[in-house]
Amino acid sequence: MSDRQLLFDRPVPNGWRVLKVDALKADEPSSCAAGPFGSNISSKYFVDEGIPVIRGSSLRDDLTRFVPKGFVFVSPERAKEYKGQHVRAGDLVFTCWGTLGQVGLIPENGPFPEYIISNKQLKLRPNRTLADPLYLFYYFACPEMVKYIQSIAIGAAVPGINLGILKNLDVVLPPLTVQHKIVSLLSAYDDLIENNTRRIAILEAMVQTIYREWFVEFRFPGHEKVKLVDSPLGKIPEGWKATCLGDLAEDVRRSIDPSQVDPDTPYFGLEHLPRKSITLAEWGKAKDVQSTKLSFRQGEILFGKIRPYFHKVGVAPVDGVCSSDAIVISPKTTNAFGPVLCCVSSEAFVSHATQTSQGTKMPRANWGVLVKYPLPIPQEPLLERFNESIRDIVRTLRLLLLKNRNLRTTRDLLLPKLISGQLDVEDLDIETAEAVTMTE
Repeated sequence: MSDRQLLFDRPVPNGWRVLKVDALKADEPSSCAAGPFGSNISSKYFVDEGIPVIRGSSLRDDLTRFVPKGFVFVSPERAKEYKGQHVRAGDLVFTCWGTLGQVGLIPENGPFPEYIISNKQLKLRPNRTLADPLYLFYYFACPEMVKYIQSIAIGAAVPGINLGILKNLDVVLPPLTVQHKIVSLLSAYDDLIENNTRRIAILEAMVQTIYREWFVEFRFPGHEKVKLVDSPLGKIPEGWKATCLGDLAEDVRRSIDPSQVDPDTPYFGLEHLPRKSITLAEWGKAKDVQSTKLSFRQGEILFGKIRPYFHKVGVAPVDGVCSSDAIVISPKTTNAFGPVLCCVSSEAFVSHATQTSQGTKMPRANWGVLVKYPLPIPQEPLLERFNESIRDIVRTLRLLLLKNRNLRTTRDLLLPKLISGQLDVEDLDIETAEAVTMTE
C-alpha cells in the first residue's frame, strides 16, 4: 500500500486506501480471469443464438459503459467449457490485447443475463463490500488510467496486458459511502447524455420517416386530393416536378491548407463521421492534420465518398475543415435543404452511391454520377413546409449534440478530481442508493 496516488501524484485523503486489483476481487472462483491464456474460443464455435460473446466492439475507451450489440454467440453446451470466462451484471471487462484502455461494465437489466468474454479480454468481479462496480468503471475509464495501462503494455507489434498486470494495478479507494456519492455525481451527467442520445436517435428516425411518407409514398398533407400522373420518374403527384439531385445541390470544393487556419478549427475526418447518423457530434482540430483539405460551413452536408457503403452522411454543426475524401454538399436554395439532406442520407441513395462507386479496394462515390439521382419535388408552398419541418429537427439535433459535448467536458473535468480526492464529496448531501451504483 502506498500513501501516494499512482496517477495523480498527491497524498491519499484520510480514510482512503490504495489497494491492488487482486485484493478487490469477489471471494468466489474465477472472479479475476483471463481470456487469451488457455482459452480456445474461436469463430468456428459461433452460432446464431445462445450465450453472447463480448468482443472489442462492445467496449470503449471514452466512458461509454457498454455497447450491447454486435454479438456473436456460442451454444449453452459450448459455454460450459468456459467457466472462467463467464461475466454477469456488475462485472468489469478489459481489453487485454490490441486497443488497450477499453473497459466495460456489464449492465443490470441488459439484454442477456450472462456473457462470455472473448480470447482478447480480462474480467474482474469486484467484492461489493469493498468497491462499487460503477466506481471502479469510472476509475479504470479515467483518461489518466487509460494512458497508464497503455504505457505498461507488453508486446511490440500488438500491445497487451496479462492477468498479472491487471491484478497488480493500484486502485485509489475511498470509503464505500464516498464511492456511492462520486458515482451519483458522475452518473447524473451520464444519464443526461444518454437521454439526449436517445432523443437524437428518435429525431433522426423521424427525419427518414417523414421523407419516406412525403417523397416516396407520396402521403403528404392533402395527398388525398392530388392524383398521380405520369412523369420521367414514373407516377408522381400532379404539380410535382421530376428533377434530379444536381438541380437542387452542388459539390462545393473550397480547398484550404490547414496550417492557414486557426489551429483549433474543427476538423472532420471520415473517422469522425458516424455510420447511419446525420448528427456529427465528434471532431478533431486542424492543427492535427496536414495536406490540403476542404472547408465547409455550418449547415452544409458532409458525405463520406470512400467506401460509401459505410453510410457516413451528416450535417455540419459548425464551420470547419474536412477530409478531401468527403463531398461537401450545399443546397442551391434555402428550401432545398430538407429534401437534399433526406435524399443523400437515405438507404436508397447510399446504396446507389455504392453501386456506382469506382475502384475495387477503396471504392469512391462519384459526384458526377450522383447528381443524376432522380428526385421529385413538390410545389413551393409544400416544399417550404417540408423544409421547415426538417430544419426544425436538425436545429434540435444540433442543440442536443452541443449539450452532450458540454456535459462530457464537465464530467471529464470532474472525474479525475473526484477519484483522486481533490474534490471532497464526503460531507455533501447527495442521495445514494444501490440503484444508482450500477448502470441500467
